[in-house]
Amino acid sequence: MSGETELIVQVRRDGAVDRNLRADPPPSLRSGRIAVDRIDEPGGQLGPPEAGEIVMSVLSPEALVRERQEVREILRRADSGAEPLVILVEAAEELREDELAAVLEAAERARRPVILRVLADA
Repeated sequence: MSGETELIVQVRRDGAVDRNLRADPPPSLRSGRIAVDRIDEPGGQLGPPEAGEIVMSVLSPEALVRERQEVREILRRADSGAEPLVILVEAAEELREDELAAVLEAAERARRPVILRVLADA
């Protein structure tokens, strides 16, 4: 899958994560392996996605690194289906390369598209 988008990151347009990704994009974002979906959402935070299967929810992106093995297992065990697999991050100020890498590595082996959705600014 090299050279193709392997992970979709959904953030609130002009929120803290969006601003930080624009100011200093991590290497995996610059490589094109991650696509950013900037969502216009009044009220300051995103809700759960309308489509997709929520398979994991964490309070902050730091948990993605601490729970790297669990992220891998959850995405690996998911059956094939039509809806993307969704990991929710309750709140974040930024997404660092190690946090994105934890999900990206697991997404490479998933049988469905994977979305990492940040619900609110920290």
